[in-house]
Formats: sequence, structure tokens, C-alpha cells
Amino acid sequence: MTAKRRGAQLGMLAFAVLIVMGAYASVGLGINGKVPSGMLGYGLGLGGLMLAAYLVLAKWAPWADPLLLPLVTLVNGLGLVMIYRIELAGENLASAANQLMWTALGVVMFSATLIALRDHRVLQRFTYTAGFAGIALLVLPMLPFIGREINGARIWVGIGPFSIQPAEFAKLALVIFFAGYLVAKRDVLALAGRRLLFIDLPRARDLGPVLITWGISLGVLVMQKDLGSSLLLFGAFVAMLYIATQRTSWVLIGILLFVGGAFVAGQIFSHVEARFNVWLHAEDPALYDAVGGSAQLMQGQFAMGSGGILGTGLGQGYPYKIPLSFSDFIFPAVGEELGLTGLMAILMIYALIVERGLRTSLAARDPFTKLLAGGLSFILAWQVFIIVGGVTRLIPLTGLVTPFMSAGGSALLANWMLIALLVRMSDAARRPPPQAIQDEGLTQVMQR
Repeated sequence: MTAKRRGAQLGMLAFAVLIVMGAYASVGLGINGKVPSGMLGYGLGLGGLMLAAYLVLAKWAPWADPLLLPLVTLVNGLGLVMIYRIELAGENLASAANQLMWTALGVVMFSATLIALRDHRVLQRFTYTAGFAGIALLVLPMLPFIGREINGARIWVGIGPFSIQPAEFAKLALVIFFAGYLVAKRDVLALAGRRLLFIDLPRARDLGPVLITWGISLGVLVMQKDLGSSLLLFGAFVAMLYIATQRTSWVLIGILLFVGGAFVAGQIFSHVEARFNVWLHAEDPALYDAVGGSAQLMQGQFAMGSGGILGTGLGQGYPYKIPLSFSDFIFPAVGEELGLTGLMAILMIYALIVERGLRTSLAARDPFTKLLAGGLSFILAWQVFIIVGGVTRLIPLTGLVTPFMSAGGSALLANWMLIALLVRMSDAARRPPPQAIQDEGLTQVMQR
């Protein structure tokens, strides 16, 4: 990496930290009329963490996409600011200091992944090991003694005072498995069977992997009451199947299977039916005050409506009135104070992160990297769509959290590891041939 590239990336990283510090100051000015006393400490903490991440990236992945780290820093930092704002309102469950600690651990996981994984293609050797690990992580919350049910969903594992959400790490393991499996089987899965109207259907014998994944995702929905992870898991597999085979029929079959399975589950299991009732009849007073009812959903919509186009301003709204505004519903909380304009800007940041991941997939030289980069980019985009669709009532509320913004440790650690994998693959895809690197170094010496 040349000094010019390093300088540009470091400048973008510093700009992202400055934006976060400006937002932090705006919160203090909006609530107390003065800049927060701890602003310097938070600024140095965030800036120091991201500088450490940059130094690791510069040494171990010098040719990686220069935008990924600054974009993630920006969205992670804005989440810290919003959690701090909610904490100032007296919400004891939210702590910006704790979230900064989890961010530090996320940067450690990011750095460890980059240093330990010199060549991401090694992961292809562990295709079935990753698949087994992913399924085991999904099953962990169902085990007695360690499995915990929180807010109606059994998706947590607790050991003493500590708890984690294994599904967040399972998604990484399963995407690795899907990529390795589809590289080996894509020629078979791409074979066409009968033609229905304008679509070439796959052969019946090739439906096995889709049906197995469909069954696992429905099991997560029914047994753990976790619609979000179920939708994320099955959607990721279908999307990667499409990337591998380029057959639209797989997408249509996947949509029909999931919608049909969710409908049947809603007719049989009361907790699934309740989730759909809240989605369809959120304004019903009987559902508003019920346990697990629509109060949270409607409060979030009221908040976004009161924010309007430009928002009330940081520190000048009432986001703390939304239940779990620091985690599941941080998106409507941001919408109240930054308005539709702020939400669109945040969605654009996510879109840029996904675009850089997809660019890596297109530039990759081997099929495993193409599928893995495409799959990781998709699950990030899919997760943002699911949470935004849920809080805006486009789809039923799922319980997923907004990547990098919501309070909590499991999701933040897993998503920093996801970014590390994308960085590692982008470094491999963008790295020029050895001769080109030597020529560039010789040119620099001659210019001096």
C-alpha cells in the first residue's frame, strides 16, 4: 500500500470519528445546553480503537477496500451516540460505556481474525465442520440449564452472569458452509428439470438441500420463537443458491416454501399467530396493552412520525419512551431525532458497506470467495431490511437488532468478524500480481 493510499484511508477514518464527536456534542447541547464533559474521553477511546484497527489492517491486509473500516466506524459510532443519548434520559438498561467496551472487543475480534486468517480460502477445507458448528450453535439455547428465554424468545445461552446469543455466530459458520457446499454442488444444482411457463424448474432430486435448510429454519421459528434468525438463515441460503446457479426458480421456490411454512406455523402455534396478529392489527387497543403486544411497535411509529423530514434534533426528542429503544428499536429512536433525512443517510452507509462487499465478490478470482463475499454481504443487507421492515410494519417484527448500532455484545462481535472476513477477501481480490507490486516500488524509489 502506498503512502497516498494510507493517508486517504486514515483521513476518511478521522473524518468518521469527527462526525461521531459532532453528534456527541449535539446530544449534550440539546439536553443540557453544553458540551458533555466526557466527550474527550469517548472521542479518544473511539479514535484510539479505530486507529488500532487501521494499523492492523495496514499491516495484515494492505490492499483491502479502504472504505469498509471508515464506514463501519461511522455507523458504530452513531450507535454509541444514540445509546448515550438514551442513557442520559435515565434508561438504566442502556450504557454507552458498556457499548464502547463491546466495541473494543469487536475490534479485538476484527484484528484477531485478520491476523489468524492469512488466506480465507483455507475455510473451504472446513465446509462441513462449519455447518456442524452452525447447527450446534443454533441448538444451544434449547439445552436445559444454559438456555434462557428473554422477551418471549429462547435465543440466549447464559453462564453465570454472562449471556450470549449463539445465532449471531451461527450465521457466519453457516454462510461458510453454504459457500463451500455450493461450490462443490453448483453444477448439479444448476441442472434444469421441467419447464413451467417461463421458468426452468430444478430437478426434484436436487430439492434436498433446500428442504433441509427450510426445515431447520422452521425449527428455529417454532422452537425458539425467533422469526428473525429463521428468516435470515433461509434467506441467506436461497440468495447464495441463486448466486451459485443463476436460476430464478430457486428464489421462487424458496419464497413459496418460507411463506407457506410460516403460514402453517401461524395456524398451529400460538406464539407465531400472535406475532402476525400484532403486525396486521397493531392499532387494535386489545393488542396494544397485551403482553408482547403492539405498544412497542406503535410507539416506534409515533416517534418516526413526530421526527418528520429533519427530526427534532439530537437530545430534543423522546426516544426513551419507546420500549427497548437502545436495542431492537434504535432505528425509530434515531428517526425521531434525525428525521427521515438522517435515516436515509444511515441506510446509505449500510448500502455502501454492502456495495463494497459485493464489489469484492465480483472481483474475486475463485468461486468460493465469490460465494462467501456475496453471502456475507447479503446477510448484512438482509438483516438491515428485516429490522427496518419490522419497525415500519412492512413485514412482521422479528426481534433482530440493527447491525453495529444496537446495544449488545453478541451481534457486535459477530458483525466485526464479518467485516474482517470481507476485508481479508477484498485484500486478496485487490492485491496486484507480485510483478506489479515490484514495479510500483521501483517507481517510488526512482521518484525519490
